[in-house]
Amino acid sequence: MQNIQDVFNRVRSTKKERKNIQQQYKDALSVSKEYKETMEKLRGYKLRKLQIENETKAELGQTQEKIEALKKDLELDKELLADLAISTLMKGETVKVEDEDRNQYEPIFSVKFKKVNQAEPENRQ
Repeated sequence: MQNIQDVFNRVRSTKKERKNIQQQYKDALSVSKEYKETMEKLRGYKLRKLQIENETKAELGQTQEKIEALKKDLELDKELLADLAISTLMKGETVKVEDEDRNQYEPIFSVKFKKVNQAEPENRQ
């Protein structure tokens, strides 16, 4: 079995390399005149799209407010569902749910790492 630290270091190294390549790509695009012109047109279209969306939302009024309320309820219910799934799993029970068509679902768990402290940078030469 591989060492977790080695795999973590490899992931960080790959991310760093990807970031460098993406920066090179952005630099190459930034010198293209056609790209700059296209981006300006795109900004104009985005602004016009936003204006149309805002006008439509204003016309719908309460419907838009209901959409926002449903969105918040959905976020809360998703969080509750995740908490209940974890609690059920911690009790040693099987976690499954079923939709109206009798399709069964089981949870998928994911692990992410978050930086918990800021280390002093080493002098690398």
